[in-house]
Amino acid sequence: MSSSYLPATTESLAQALEAKDASESISILYRVLENPSTSPEALRIKEQAITNLSDLLRQEHRAEELRSLLTQLRPFFSVIPKAKTAKIVRGIIDAVAKIPDTSDLQISLCKEMVEWTRAEKRTFLRQRVEARLAALLMESKEYSEALTLLSSLVKEVRRLDDKLLLVDIDLLESKLHFSLRNLPKAKAALTAARTAANAIYVPPAQQGTIDLQSGILHAEEKDYKTAYSYFFEAFEAFNALEEPRAVYSLKYMLLCKIMVSQADDVAGIISSKAGLQYLGPELDAMKAVADAHSKRSLKLFETALRDFKSQLEEDPIVHRHLSSLYDSLLEQNLCRLIEPFSRVEIAHIAELIELPVDHVEKKLSQMILDKKFAGTLDQGAGCLVIFDDPKTDEIYPATLETISNVGKVVDSLYARSAKIMA
Repeated sequence: MSSSYLPATTESLAQALEAKDASESISILYRVLENPSTSPEALRIKEQAITNLSDLLRQEHRAEELRSLLTQLRPFFSVIPKAKTAKIVRGIIDAVAKIPDTSDLQISLCKEMVEWTRAEKRTFLRQRVEARLAALLMESKEYSEALTLLSSLVKEVRRLDDKLLLVDIDLLESKLHFSLRNLPKAKAALTAARTAANAIYVPPAQQGTIDLQSGILHAEEKDYKTAYSYFFEAFEAFNALEEPRAVYSLKYMLLCKIMVSQADDVAGIISSKAGLQYLGPELDAMKAVADAHSKRSLKLFETALRDFKSQLEEDPIVHRHLSSLYDSLLEQNLCRLIEPFSRVEIAHIAELIELPVDHVEKKLSQMILDKKFAGTLDQGAGCLVIFDDPKTDEIYPATLETISNVGKVVDSLYARSAKIMA
């Protein structure tokens, strides 16, 4: 960085834009920021210089320099309005977030800014940085720390009645409880977010996020039809904004179709005008699962899970539902295979279904315990013995009905005799 500063003028900004490489542009912008002038025009030029500088540092993946820039700008923040300070700080934090593998740096940066905002008594900015910090902690799976931070923050924001921030925090709390598998609290937080959102204008992206979370929670409760409608609403919102989350909403829509045994609709949705915009591995993965489900083929299902591991196994929402789908598909196939037999070798079933023997044996024992069929495992002989379904004897229900009718007759006779005696 050069020791001599440049005048805070549009010519200096133009000089930075015309520089032959990014390093020279960055150097020029730093020199503009060193200008001690605090005139309204100089402050406006410096704000533009900060925006340009943060964009260049982001493009160059210089995350540490963005962090030090925030520290260097603290004297500048004391001479500009608090609203503009908040905008610049959040802009620089967003720039750091766009650089890959900077999660730890973002967390430490947010913690630094929280301390500074607390010392400077900038409540509005602190609350937003704390909300961002809680989201980063959740992504890093630091759930207890994130929950502690959110619990104190939500009380403070409710007291101030900042509805827009309250929607953000409630949504974040819902996601956090969902990650901790606490569904009742996740639903309660989402309801609170919806209530706050109904009282104000919510940006379309935020409304899409609420719908996406609603769909996830309904899908968790196996209400796939309602979940589909929420995912569709989220997809429309994100698609209009050309947000990357649109493809995930579409992916979850397809998942809902598969889970309600309407896998044949998947190809139609993918080939629709909206679906064609998002063709790629995410939709290919769901199409492969839909094909396997339509053909009731476990082998195709396992091939899809193996070929699209990052899209299926590593997506916690899809993985959770596909594991239950795989179990039901396996049970249906096993029931179909053992139907003709009264006694069959487990190895033969494993050969027919093309799965390891120990895996098949474990599943059969689970199905027997769940009373999916009547039978027992003869592990000494390595066989499955299937019993005939016990037929209920018709005499018992008939006898119970007769006794019930006799009871009614006796009660009626007793009531009449009581009247005569009276």
